[in-house]
Amino acid sequence: MNAPLAICPGTYDPVTYGHLDVIDRASRLFSEVIVSVTTGSLKKSPLFSADERIAFVEESVRHLPNVRVSGFNSLITEFARGVGASVMVKGLRAISDFDYEFQMAQLNRHLAAEIETVYLPASPHYSFVSSSGVREVAAWGGAVEDWVPPHVAAALRARHGMRAGQAS
Repeated sequence: MNAPLAICPGTYDPVTYGHLDVIDRASRLFSEVIVSVTTGSLKKSPLFSADERIAFVEESVRHLPNVRVSGFNSLITEFARGVGASVMVKGLRAISDFDYEFQMAQLNRHLAAEIETVYLPASPHYSFVSSSGVREVAAWGGAVEDWVPPHVAAALRARHGMRAGQAS
């Protein structure tokens, strides 16, 4: 049996090495992975536009032949059905992530029982990295190069009007 098509949904504002670790590992488990970047959100106001976030992820995963990136602006279960995915992959950094993701998985299961949620624990090296933390450090002029790809670090510096290594 071939491994099913999986999606890795998220805001990716911005994509971090933690996200990319989960995506890379998912790409080894599933025949195809679609990184699903939300283009609309009722709870978040992203720093970067949907097009920017999609471009950041595309550049970051271009070395993975079975991974593609797509934006979505719907219930994730509807997006998953639309692309034929039977698995939703979520990364977990801490027990607090599990609490939220477990609730979301139950809602999604009610909406689409045929779509399984699979959790991949964060690699220890990235267990503390979050997009919100990266945005905060970057906003204060801190170095984020250990947590995001170079093109994302450059975009964060540009967004905050700084050069590499410059503190505000």
